Amino acid sequence: MDPTGVAAAADGTGTGTSQPCAWGDFFVTYTLPPSQRSEEWMRERADELKGKVRQMFVGGTTMSTADMLRLVDTLERLGIDKHFQEEIGVALSRIHTSGEEQDSSNDLHVVALKFCLLRQHGFWVSTDVFDKFRDDTGNFSKDLATDPMGLLSLYNAAHMAVPGEAALDEIAAFARRHLELAKPKLRSPMAEQVSRALEIPRPRFMRRLEAMHYVTEYEQEEAHNTAILELAKLEFNILRSLHLKELKEISLWWSDLYNDVKLTYARNRIVETYLYTCGVFHEEENSRARLMLAKGFALLSLLDDTYDTHATFKECQILTEAIQRWDESCAPILPEYLRMFYVKMRSNLSEFEDNLEPWEKYRMTYIKEMFKLQSKKYLKEAEWFSKNYTPSFKEHVDVSLISTGLPMLFLVALMGAGKLATKEAFDWALHIPDMVRGCAETGRFLNDISSYFKPRSSKMDAASSFECYMKEHSMTPSDAVAAFASMVEHAWRRINQGCMELDRGILPAAQLAVNMTRMNEVLYLHGRDAYTSSDFLRETAASLFLKDFPI
Repeated sequence: MDPTGVAAAADGTGTGTSQPCAWGDFFVTYTLPPSQRSEEWMRERADELKGKVRQMFVGGTTMSTADMLRLVDTLERLGIDKHFQEEIGVALSRIHTSGEEQDSSNDLHVVALKFCLLRQHGFWVSTDVFDKFRDDTGNFSKDLATDPMGLLSLYNAAHMAVPGEAALDEIAAFARRHLELAKPKLRSPMAEQVSRALEIPRPRFMRRLEAMHYVTEYEQEEAHNTAILELAKLEFNILRSLHLKELKEISLWWSDLYNDVKLTYARNRIVETYLYTCGVFHEEENSRARLMLAKGFALLSLLDDTYDTHATFKECQILTEAIQRWDESCAPILPEYLRMFYVKMRSNLSEFEDNLEPWEKYRMTYIKEMFKLQSKKYLKEAEWFSKNYTPSFKEHVDVSLISTGLPMLFLVALMGAGKLATKEAFDWALHIPDMVRGCAETGRFLNDISSYFKPRSSKMDAASSFECYMKEHSMTPSDAVAAFASMVEHAWRRINQGCMELDRGILPAAQLAVNMTRMNEVLYLHGRDAYTSSDFLRETAASLFLKDFPI
């Protein structure tokens, strides 16, 4: 899809050619190799280690700001920070309110790390903290070029910018230039960390993927803490085992659905779909949410491919009408090939509702309303194509941000997210706030760049937002790519701003939108579409789901 979906709808003349599933039934039949340790032992040992790590925060009032920042950063990069949320919140709040010590630091790494962490946790920090590293002419000191760790932290921090912060544009360019010059001379693990950040800065990178890389890299650091390292390995292995169980379950569900609906033109991407959900929330307590989101994503992908590559405009109209009415009596009015799909859509959403607690069931009202809106936007794109109509860029975006599927999937993610998703969070999300819009913009713009530069599955594709923009502004493709890159950056900055302006009660739910935007970056890295062309994600999926860390 356009992180879920595609950019435009077709008229039904296409047959919908896509790569077959890269994994087959691998995860259905895969069995974990015997472990040296039982899961029970690993969980007991992990609980013991959590107590030891928690004790590190007890001395937080005497621990230096630099050491506390490093501790928080390490726990977050290793993906084990969820166990210490209260301690981390208290520590960062203390650092934010008593800024004298860290503001007096001349360590670029510490200053940049503090800036980045505080902003990520919703605390405002001024860019003035970096002025101390400028010389009398206002330029950054040349001495900084010899501090790769400081430059890397500075580069990551610059990507927590909000709209209008030109100073951070300069900082990002300065840090990137010197990191690229230094990269050939760097040793492991700094070389790998710099390479990753230059592709996708850490604040915009998939957290589970960063944890996988950093467990190995942290072990190479001379000053690593053995308790933290062991806990990270245990947590990764415990979660990997759970993820494999879920992947088997969702693969079996998908196999049954795909065979029942017989929509052979649709993409068969359940492993990539599940990988996406692990980027949104990988934690153990979010098992239900992951499975719901994976199923919602898969159903939306089938719907998207139906509108986009197979259905005639008349069939699109009938399908949209049936979705608006949302009644089993509508099935007979549909084309025969869509009847089972319609039945399965309704039954799966009913199962979602059955899996909700009584106090959560109100959430289905939001899901159904957004699902109906989704189908209307797909129909509008089909109408544009049927009339050979090229909309303005604004008109296109007003429709195609919804047709990315991301606003819909954000609500599905919230639906299964337990107490994290409050009624206030749902009310906020339903109106597609700027953070969710920014997430959809990154998906739409990155997708449409990718679509423009790859062979089309149909000669009758409607114009993408990228093509509408080029036509409207009389631009060359290269100039339009630069303009779209700027729009993606602006979307990220609005998301960053939202994190610092939102009510604290909504922020945990809003972080899901941040994680979804991170997954857009992974899916469209280097201008590819790794959902449609799934070979791009094969190595990533193999590493995340099959890699084991010896204890």
